[in-house]
Amino acid sequence: MHPLRIIPLGGLGEFGLNMMLIEYGDAAVAVDCGLMFPGADLLGIDLVVPDVSYLLERKDTLKAIILTHAHEDHVGALPYILKHLAVPIFGTRLTLGLLASKLEEHDLDDMADVREITAGKPWEIAPFRIEGIRVTHSLMDCLALAVETPLGTVIHTGDFKIDNTPMEGEMFDFQRFAAYGEKGVLLLLSDSTNVERPGYTPSEREVGRNLEQIFQESAGKVLVSTFSSSIPRIQQVVDISERCGRRVVLSGRSMIRNGQIASDLGYLRLPRNFMIESERWHELPSAQLTFLTTGSQGEPLSVLHRVALNDHKTIKIDPGDTVILSSKFIPGNEKTIANLINHLYRRGAEVHYEKVSEIHVSGHASQEELKTMLQLTRPRYFVPIHGEYRHLVKHRRLAQDVGVPEENCFILEDGDVLELTAHRAQKIKPVQAGRVFVDGKGVGDVGDVGIRDRRHLSEDGMVLAVMAIHQQSGELVAGPDLISRGFMGDPFSEEVLEQARKVVLETLNGMNRETRTDPGELKEEVRKSLRRYFRKRLERHPVVLPYIIET
Repeated sequence: MHPLRIIPLGGLGEFGLNMMLIEYGDAAVAVDCGLMFPGADLLGIDLVVPDVSYLLERKDTLKAIILTHAHEDHVGALPYILKHLAVPIFGTRLTLGLLASKLEEHDLDDMADVREITAGKPWEIAPFRIEGIRVTHSLMDCLALAVETPLGTVIHTGDFKIDNTPMEGEMFDFQRFAAYGEKGVLLLLSDSTNVERPGYTPSEREVGRNLEQIFQESAGKVLVSTFSSSIPRIQQVVDISERCGRRVVLSGRSMIRNGQIASDLGYLRLPRNFMIESERWHELPSAQLTFLTTGSQGEPLSVLHRVALNDHKTIKIDPGDTVILSSKFIPGNEKTIANLINHLYRRGAEVHYEKVSEIHVSGHASQEELKTMLQLTRPRYFVPIHGEYRHLVKHRRLAQDVGVPEENCFILEDGDVLELTAHRAQKIKPVQAGRVFVDGKGVGDVGDVGIRDRRHLSEDGMVLAVMAIHQQSGELVAGPDLISRGFMGDPFSEEVLEQARKVVLETLNGMNRETRTDPGELKEEVRKSLRRYFRKRLERHPVVLPYIIET
């Protein structure tokens, strides 16, 4: 009998990049394939996706990618991965519906092998038998997965909370989790996002009551910004708008696209008279309008960001309008969102956000719900997933409090391998894992060195030293000319750069002919001398780029 291996390729040690490999013998399935949005330290990077080098070396072993739900941190990397791995994609109806437009953008819709699954209906991918279990989250059609292997059952919770009054009526399936617990669960992989929060996560319906009060007190336009995949939140805004006599206007490409997809599939009930931003909504009084927009995280190209800067071609903020940011501040985005809020106030809007109004609830389980999951499944082994390292540590402690033995609780990070046999579990040699940066159309062509250089340039600026050297004699033909960008300003810079020019001349005069005719050696000597000068003179460290023209 082969050992069972659990290999996270993303999502353990960070938020996002969720991708978990379950491997038995020469067969494996991956759970989710998500991306991560870059923080402020990843200058110029658009997206981050998991490094799947391990899978590329073993293409024949991967039998499927199974999606728990349609959020970007669980499906967003698929268009980049499917260009290298042609495997079936399994997901629920809404998950595949929202994924389809994403694949179409990347010209992958015709070649992708997508297969619909339904909660409670198991299927087989030898040697695995897999069942989706209904869970509640901030989106409909979300699943946990029970993966039966020759060694026992692995339960992957996906993202979940226990919402007993969900908007869409899809109830958390206590019975199936309990049934697997009675039968015996070998390993539980459980969401750690909210492990720091005591108690229970409030129901989505709590948000609706608070939103309705804000709507009733608003005299002008109401702009609600939320994630375009948060269909239950969008439904609540639509319903409240109808009760308050307001017409709904969808604004932003992803909001319009996801709204129409969810409506076509029957997961969103849009009124017949809803509009999109290009239609003649401006003929209606402001008090009769609700805008559903993107941009709750202050994304530079989003609708709300352009509205806040008074740069949107049709939507303008007037004094007395109300803006609601109905989402959590994602860590790293706080400054960007604060700037957005300041701009909205400058336009005269009243702004509601999570720090001042209860207009958002999490889609993730708090401590008591995490304990409930552990008590329902009663796993032999436990691995916390989906979170930074501190979240994983705290979730492990929570599992021990519930009764899982300390030696049976493992903390894994990306690339770690947990090997389970009939009698024990242990960490073995890790595999290659990490992050691949997406910059424009380039995937993986910017690495850690490139990011470090960008950071260096952004913090310290650049000095370019240009000179022409005779390739035979090594004599200086022209220059050196020094050009600086982002380094220092006038008038002090002229005197400093003139002195730097003299430093370059002294460096050249101190070299022998052989060194001066070697462009590589010459560049290095000029770079060292200028860096030394700027460090002593200014205590600054600009990027120094010598440029040698051979004549």
